[in-house]
Amino acid sequence: MRLAYLRSLCFCLLILFSNLLLNGCSIRQIAINQVSDALASGGDAFASDNDPNLVRDASPFSLKLMESLLAGNPKHRGLLLALSKGFTQYAYAYVQLHADELEENDITTAYSERERAKRMYLRARDYGLRGLSLQQPDFIEQLRVDPQITVGKVQPDDIALLYWTGVAWAAAVSLGKDNPYLIADLPSIEALIMRAYEIDETFDNGSLHVFLINYEMSRKSINPDAVDMAREHFERAVELSNGMQVAPYVALAESVTITEQNRSEFTSLLSHALEIDVDTHTDWRLTNLIMQQRAQWLLARSDEFFTE
Repeated sequence: MRLAYLRSLCFCLLILFSNLLLNGCSIRQIAINQVSDALASGGDAFASDNDPNLVRDASPFSLKLMESLLAGNPKHRGLLLALSKGFTQYAYAYVQLHADELEENDITTAYSERERAKRMYLRARDYGLRGLSLQQPDFIEQLRVDPQITVGKVQPDDIALLYWTGVAWAAAVSLGKDNPYLIADLPSIEALIMRAYEIDETFDNGSLHVFLINYEMSRKSINPDAVDMAREHFERAVELSNGMQVAPYVALAESVTITEQNRSEFTSLLSHALEIDVDTHTDWRLTNLIMQQRAQWLLARSDEFFTE
């Protein structure tokens, strides 16, 4: 799978270079369309990789290449989705989590990295909104006027755009809680996620439920049932992934057990997460490895999270 993806990248470079030699605009556009299709569909090639650092180093090239193609093909739905997803994943796995690790010894750099992550999340959000606007040209304007009615018009085949746009936007808000303009966007974010949930709550083997674990806890101050709802989403996420994804265990440990000061459950969840065999489902290997690294980091700092 990785070999096929690398071949696609080489083909992309060849086409981009040869564009200078093409005389007809229609021929050039056909070439761009074909390359855009190949690159957008190959965006998941990294998912089975067993080396997170290798993917960290390779991802910026892939993202910038897709952005270059998008400039010549601005309404390519596949590229817009791949960029929304790609920037969200990169910002979380390689920028935001890294900032958390830096904070203890270098708070200035950690702050800078979180600002960088926020900018990437907003870039991902904007690509997602552009994708959702392909079927509704006034989608962005109407989303802020009446989120529920606007997202209700989104078709089921755009569920991935709904999910990644909502996740990226929510992540930006979590890093920009001092920004009233971002906080004001919360109704739009909730509408995007709830529409995706309405279309198919099983999306991506429980990814919606993993997101909702954290989302419910973020509303704890206004929802007395937040913990119970977060736990229900955890159970459903585990069910949909057959217990083979690390993310639900990390999400519950980080968002619920620390809040409840339940150290034994915190340790149990993260220990179980580390026992999951990342080679059982190769399509989840990279994500599971990254989340296991997060689990190890959290366990190593247990004393900071719990008061005896």
